[in-house]
Amino acid sequence: MKLITVTRNTKQEKRFTQKMGMLYTNVTYIKKAIFGIIPITTIHKYRETYYGKVKDCDQCVLSK
Repeated sequence: MKLITVTRNTKQEKRFTQKMGMLYTNVTYIKKAIFGIIPITTIHKYRETYYGKVKDCDQCVLSK
C-alpha cells in the first residue's frame, strides 16, 4: 500500500468569463492524498474549453 497517492477527479462547476458570461464546465482536480483517502493539497486544477483547448482555472473569475 502506498503512503501518498495522486488522484484525479472531475466535477461540473459554474464559471464566469468576461467574453462568454456564465458557463458550466468540467473542472479536473489533481490532488495528493494520504493512503488514497485523506486529501492533503490540490496540485493543479484545469478545465477543457468548448473547442477542446485546456485552460488553467486561474483565468476564470468565480463570482462577478
